[in-house]
Amino acid sequence: MERWPDEASIVTFEEGDPSENPWVNGRPKQEEIEVEAYSPRWAEQYEIRKAEIEAVVGGVVGVEHVGSTAVPGLPAKPVIDIDLIVADPEREEEYVPALQALGYELTVRERSWYQHRMLRHDSPRVNLHVFGPACPEHARHVLFRDRLREQPADRKRYADAKILAKDGVTNALDYNRRKQDVVLDIYRDIFESRGWI
Repeated sequence: MERWPDEASIVTFEEGDPSENPWVNGRPKQEEIEVEAYSPRWAEQYEIRKAEIEAVVGGVVGVEHVGSTAVPGLPAKPVIDIDLIVADPEREEEYVPALQALGYELTVRERSWYQHRMLRHDSPRVNLHVFGPACPEHARHVLFRDRLREQPADRKRYADAKILAKDGVTNALDYNRRKQDVVLDIYRDIFESRGWI
């Protein structure tokens, strides 16, 4: 990983400003949540996207494949989640136009939540999350991914939660909310194993 934030910030989940409207072009349309068996194709797609991003965005601090498609053997929505770390997410002019030229669309801007931006690519489906250096949320993404890669029991527990969470939901927010308890339990285990809590 690039530069770790301090442990206290990693174990503290910030909420951001609830009054902030994060949607750049309005709320996303409703869509059925599909969870598919793991495919090695996802890692290949990530490597292609990473090379493209690094070729057009100057001053990249880091790029990481995160989320369920980054965990071999884990069922997932067929959406490649990538964390892009830049020197200053607020300076959108330094990365958004270059990414738009690759087919990404800026859909989320959350200044109050780790300066998060998200850009969406439709074919293949990619959620590109932009954060600044030493970001606690990015650190958690890496820790969670690595835990699921290394611990089969946690990987199965999370897989089961994902299958249950997808039924009857039409957006990612509700899907994520329904599996949140399991996610937080796994994070607690990660933090305890490192002596952080």
